[in-house]
Amino acid sequence: MTKDILTPDYSLETSALSRGARVIAGVDEVGRGPLAGPVTAAAVILDASRIPDGLNDSKKLTAKRREALSVELEAVAHISVAHASVEEIDSLNILRASHLAMERAVEGLPVTPDYLLIDGNLIPRGLSIPSEAVVRGDARSVSIAAASIVAKLCRDRIMWDLAQHYPGYGWETNMGYPSKSHRLALENLGVTPHHRRSFKPVHNILYQDKTVSP
Repeated sequence: MTKDILTPDYSLETSALSRGARVIAGVDEVGRGPLAGPVTAAAVILDASRIPDGLNDSKKLTAKRREALSVELEAVAHISVAHASVEEIDSLNILRASHLAMERAVEGLPVTPDYLLIDGNLIPRGLSIPSEAVVRGDARSVSIAAASIVAKLCRDRIMWDLAQHYPGYGWETNMGYPSKSHRLALENLGVTPHHRRSFKPVHNILYQDKTVSP
């Protein structure tokens, strides 16, 4: 029950600062579960004196609230967003691809952090900066929550745009996740270049046994 009342705050950042950190970035990714589209990561460095009110796990916020917070963050924080493509997901695996997106997001920051708070229980192997993995970090750290908001908003926009070019899959609402309507569209419309071929529902359609039993 405790996990449901977690609210992100600045305590993890404060702890890191007390140990000598000076510039802290929160890092999160979105899009590990979908059947289509990239995996997207964001890295955000907050100004402790100008933290927007209401930062939280992006999944707990409405789309309108995410939009508003993103605008606020762009005005007061250092932000970097990066992706790993469908091709990279299929060649590397989704975990490594999500870590690659995180690494790229950190590398893209305009200011180099000296400490990272990373959502999850693993630290991407390509990061050389001292890092702390934080389980359910987007519900515990405002820096990670900020990253989750930015990453989700960016990926949602990508999927909405792709939906205009590939109508029928419902990407403008399901964002590529395996909803019932998305699975049905896969069966009826087939696989697009933006589907992850290494994911079982897509793979099964591409390589299904077409022989008919007597």
